[in-house]
Amino acid sequence: MPFTIAEIAQALGVRAEGDTGVIVTSVAEPADASADDLALAMKSEFAEQLAQGAARAAMLWDGADWQGLGLKAALLAPRPRYAMAGLTAILDAGPHYRPGVHPTALIDPEARLDDDVSIGPYTVVNAGATLGAGTMIGANVFIGHGSTIGPNALIHPGVRIGHNVRIGARFIAHFGATVGADGFSFVTPEPSAAENVRDTLGDQRDAQGQSYARIHSLGGVVIGDDVELGANSCIDRGTVRDTRIGNGCKFDNLAQVGHNVVIGNDCLICAQVGIAGSTRIGNNVVLGGQTGVSDNLFIGNNVITGGATKVLSNVPSGRVMLGYPAMKMDRQLELYKQLRRLPRLLADVAMLKKAVSKTDATD
Repeated sequence: MPFTIAEIAQALGVRAEGDTGVIVTSVAEPADASADDLALAMKSEFAEQLAQGAARAAMLWDGADWQGLGLKAALLAPRPRYAMAGLTAILDAGPHYRPGVHPTALIDPEARLDDDVSIGPYTVVNAGATLGAGTMIGANVFIGHGSTIGPNALIHPGVRIGHNVRIGARFIAHFGATVGADGFSFVTPEPSAAENVRDTLGDQRDAQGQSYARIHSLGGVVIGDDVELGANSCIDRGTVRDTRIGNGCKFDNLAQVGHNVVIGNDCLICAQVGIAGSTRIGNNVVLGGQTGVSDNLFIGNNVITGGATKVLSNVPSGRVMLGYPAMKMDRQLELYKQLRRLPRLLADVAMLKKAVSKTDATD
């Protein structure tokens, strides 16, 4: 739907200048913007592209010379990218899931649906499950026995939620996400080669090949409020105690959380991160893409890992880590610089050896 610049400014709590009656219907990048688009020119290098488009109004940084950019109106925000979060929420029309329960959905009579729940085709809701008010569920979703989902959840097609899972309010799960599968827990009658290697850091000893016995997962999964799961991300249930995810955590696509893991509040878990079982993670932690975290570790509050970091030991609060094995980022970058110098260093050493051998030959 259309909005005036004044309406958007009021909704976002930012300053509007110029002709605030200008109407926009969508957003666009500066070079692609039409006269009905609000151009997102949140940095000076983006603003330079405004001349290539036809935008009359733009989202700019605080203090930008909007008139010099040829605009009729502007939204000026001290942190434009943060304002963009609210702007996209205003303009997002949503997935258009139809209200009510689709006739092909299978809802157990013992399941409880609160007011204004929407359920799509071929979705299954098992006995004892509870869906909070205003929850929207797409097609081909599975909700297991006794699981609880809080109000105003948005669950996209293909999501699987196992039995005895407890999820808070405003939960979002994207296509193919899975919550509550069994943990990866297997054991052999005698110590295995993998166990010996872990103890000795390399020696399999005399371990023989054995069949694996399955350790069943008796715990559940508890997820707080305002958690979002990316496509095909997975959170395993606990072995005895629950796997726990705190409030406000956001998971990117293909993230994997093992059994018994505990994650604090407001953590950002990027794509292809793997967290092994029984690891504890504090609040406001950011794990960069493809970070791997070994089992039974502790990662403190406000830790950040760079992409492809492999965490093999505990990390104190506030550290910024990089590399394999993970170490403080500044140290890792210094080692990388030294590694790049190695060929030149080896060439210098070879030259020195040559010079020394010639000197020895003439003595």
